[in-house]
Amino acid sequence: MLDKETINKLYEMRLGDMAKNFRRQIEENSCADMTFEERFGILVDLEWHRRRDNRITHLIRKAEYAYPYACIEDINYSPSRHLDKGQITKLSFCNYIHECNNVIILGATGTGKSYLACALGTAANRDLCSVKYIRLPDLFAELAVARGEGNYQKVIKEYKKVKLLILDEWLLLKLNETEGRDLFELIEARYKRASTIYCSQFEVAGWYQKIGNETIADAICDRIKHNAYKILLEGESMRKVNGLNEEENLSINP
Repeated sequence: MLDKETINKLYEMRLGDMAKNFRRQIEENSCADMTFEERFGILVDLEWHRRRDNRITHLIRKAEYAYPYACIEDINYSPSRHLDKGQITKLSFCNYIHECNNVIILGATGTGKSYLACALGTAANRDLCSVKYIRLPDLFAELAVARGEGNYQKVIKEYKKVKLLILDEWLLLKLNETEGRDLFELIEARYKRASTIYCSQFEVAGWYQKIGNETIADAICDRIKHNAYKILLEGESMRKVNGLNEEENLSINP
């Protein structure tokens, strides 16, 4: 009777999984030789891991990644890419996020910038950090709508709270005056408060021309480049490489 009442109370407290594990302990008698502390410790560990896994899953879903299943363990370190595995491993520990530093990922189109950024993002999620992935053109569109609806400052504050922001297609096109000001407002709001990953085809020296306004360009680039880790991706387009692998598999297994 006591066990049944305890299980019912666990369900009432929304601890259904703990109730199921407690019932399993009773029915299977697998913990008969354990002390109360040991049995209780097992129940707490199982519940802790369940909640942590659920939180990580929620963070990954909320980040809206281009590659939600990207992970550090699956990064391609082929010699042609010249990737420093030690640097990537260090970044996966997420200290740069806790120190509010940035990451600049450079490379031609198709070299895997977005995948690498998403992999660093999911590593941050596993460290229980909030992440937001967005293409720069989509960000400008969102801010334009927010301005029209009178929610501009609210949206900026929301981005300010995100621990790691991933800006893909960074300065792919030249900015107009409004976009330049929007970008400065965002960078300034997050400066020394949060981390950002920038995925760009152009070296930092080329960003000034893309931003246009010299004063705004200086202010933006100065806030980014002095506290940023830099990763340069080289080699063939990963889309081409992965496409060739798929074709090879099809030829082997028609």
